[in-house]
Amino acid sequence: MKKYINFVSTNLILKDEIWFSKDKTEISFPHEGHDSCYQIEENSFWFKHRNNCITSVINLFMTKKVLFDIGGGNGFTSLALEKENIETFLVEPGIEGILNEKKRGLKNLICSTIQDASFKENSIPNIGIFDVLEHIENDIGFLKDLYQVLDNEGKLFITVPAHKVLWSNEDDYAGHFKRYTIKQLNKILIKAGYEIEYSTYFFSILPFPIFFFRTIPSLFTKKNNGNLEKEQKQHKAGKLQNILDKIWEKEILLIRKGKKISFGGSCLIVAKKK
Repeated sequence: MKKYINFVSTNLILKDEIWFSKDKTEISFPHEGHDSCYQIEENSFWFKHRNNCITSVINLFMTKKVLFDIGGGNGFTSLALEKENIETFLVEPGIEGILNEKKRGLKNLICSTIQDASFKENSIPNIGIFDVLEHIENDIGFLKDLYQVLDNEGKLFITVPAHKVLWSNEDDYAGHFKRYTIKQLNKILIKAGYEIEYSTYFFSILPFPIFFFRTIPSLFTKKNNGNLEKEQKQHKAGKLQNILDKIWEKEILLIRKGKKISFGGSCLIVAKKK
């Protein structure tokens, strides 16, 4: 790993099996956010299905099995990628997330933002930003930074929350700047220099409960509802759960075939450096 890290960056130092950048930039993410997510990820239908969608699309479009998971949080997605035999380097600026990743047994840990890490141009074959871009105010500038460090014809895999109309107190609490449509995100990526290889929505039925149980209540109060753990748990609800499982399975099947889902609560994009 040391040899590879020195190949992609000269601004990282190794300490206690973790690579740290020499500089530190503040990020738009709640300090307690890592621990909150860590407590629910293993039992969350949302995190599990997102992982399945991500690994499905990566297996379909990735050529070289190396990926830098930028803003990888607690490593839940990186762990899933490692299980798919994809060598994953987890880049996360929050030390809380890095320590949680270490608990999960992940090894390639970089505590830094991509800017502070000063990755070399044309050095990284694949990058994943999974529910990260919405935390970046200057999203085009960030995408251009990623473009510079991607290898020639390198791939960028993205997930983001969808549809501005679904904005709620949860977005404010999480430090989001935007929610996107596929059309908006594709336009931004093309402006940043990328070529779009694949784009789809997923979580096809979630916009309705999000709108009624998050967005509408947020119109009447600015208080975060604090029900994230309750919402994300996998409910054993008999027939209802069976219906949900079949919907998620159908989405995965469509994504594995490279087909698109026309509506959903999240966007999934594969872009390529020209």
